Amino acid sequence: MKRIFLFLILQSFVLIGFAQDITDAVRYSFNNIQGTARFKALGGAFGALGGDLSAVNTNPAGSAIFSKSFFSGTLGNKKFENNTVYSNSSVANNDSHFGFDQLGAAFVFNNTNRNSKVNKLVLSLVYDRMQSHDNSFNAGGTSSQSIDRYFLANAQGLALNTISAYPGETLTQAYNYIGSDYGYSNQQAFLGYEGFIIEPDSYDDNNTVYHSNIAAGSFDQSFSYVTGGYNGKLGINLAMQYGDKLYLGLNLNAHSIDYRRSTYLREFNNNEGSLINSVEFSNDLSVTGGGFSFQLGGIYKVNPTLRVGFTYDSPTWYTISEESAQSLFTKSTDGIVFDDGNVDYSFSVNPNSVNIYPDYRLETPGKLTGSAALVLGKIGLISFEYSRKDFSSTKFRPVKDNYFATQNTIISNALTSSQTYRLGSELRFERISVRGGYSIIESPYLNKAIMDDTSTLSLGLGYNFGNTRLDLSYSTFDQNRTNQLYMVGAEDIAPLAKVSGAHNNILLTLGFSL
Repeated sequence: MKRIFLFLILQSFVLIGFAQDITDAVRYSFNNIQGTARFKALGGAFGALGGDLSAVNTNPAGSAIFSKSFFSGTLGNKKFENNTVYSNSSVANNDSHFGFDQLGAAFVFNNTNRNSKVNKLVLSLVYDRMQSHDNSFNAGGTSSQSIDRYFLANAQGLALNTISAYPGETLTQAYNYIGSDYGYSNQQAFLGYEGFIIEPDSYDDNNTVYHSNIAAGSFDQSFSYVTGGYNGKLGINLAMQYGDKLYLGLNLNAHSIDYRRSTYLREFNNNEGSLINSVEFSNDLSVTGGGFSFQLGGIYKVNPTLRVGFTYDSPTWYTISEESAQSLFTKSTDGIVFDDGNVDYSFSVNPNSVNIYPDYRLETPGKLTGSAALVLGKIGLISFEYSRKDFSSTKFRPVKDNYFATQNTIISNALTSSQTYRLGSELRFERISVRGGYSIIESPYLNKAIMDDTSTLSLGLGYNFGNTRLDLSYSTFDQNRTNQLYMVGAEDIAPLAKVSGAHNNILLTLGFSL
């Protein structure tokens, strides 16, 4: 086959296949809003309260509670401590991140027509960070499973001429065209073949069976995992007060995804019979996306003390783009002898390329929320909120695509409905407010060993200067989860690291009436 190519120093090209899976679906469906300091201090239980710009994300009718136009901005610091157990070895690491978590404004338009039932209209523009992806962990230990299983699993059944370079091709050219002509699995097999990790049973172009150049035994492994980015939401909100007791609202939301992941696996062995004794495998992934959703909500004042709220969140319809880069470096202690008599001890497979994958669509599930609050005049308040989100309804699209259909079946079987419970309280002492909150977000997985429930405890203080408010909150939660060091699709060939994480957040919000 003759290949026509355009060679660049750094080649970028479109790849015909990439392994979107259930972890991607959960990552972009799972939201844990940071919000304002007051919102976070009350555990996010604002569905029946309103009067806070992040409360608009819980219930779009909440902006109609404002009596004056209002602005707020929030700075946050997130610190996490992860303890990772892998092959009976434990590694601890921690990090912190600082940035904007919320920014918004609500503009109140009072109706001067006394004959109208609509007392006021409120137009708001609100940005909230819905999910932070900033995280990292390190794992290390001795394992009986080698990275060779990853490359073998991708290679078996593929013809040798679809995972190897043609005469005269550089590694970059071959890597690019194998990806564009045959897909992601062939590309991974190519790395393993050129790194001498896997070997064909026969050097025939039609060979489809491979074996490993790494002998069975024990393997010293270290693994680093670093992620960054966020899910954000920019909402245009329109709300109104109808009469003295009813508040109604609508949100039109633009969603954004910015996700980055870098992983590095190093493996060493001195097993008898191994031709390859050292492997270093690096992977970088960059994801961007945009989506749309809407929300409908209402708040009703049953009496001066009791308020109830209800919100419907539509599904979010995303279009997502992904890019990746990889490199592989292997070593042989005794060296590999070639037909011409030369002996090489190290092999670098660095395509110096960026894989650009076709955009795909993801539909994340909608949500129903009910809430109630007791407003005790100048003394304070107590608020409760319940929501339900069925993660098993998450779908990759187009659903008729064979690969996406398989992933959607996996999602429907492995995920479940997640309930969220939020409780918050506030005590007021003239200008000072003391707050506390607690929330439980159930895992979207049927198997909670993959991701456990998340329980968050929060505390906060606020001071009202009159037209200006300053709020501070602290929240903490622990979460246990399991991470696969690399994914092929079967757990028996994908080593697992158990990660226990403690996350602490400090938020500072400045708000003032306009």
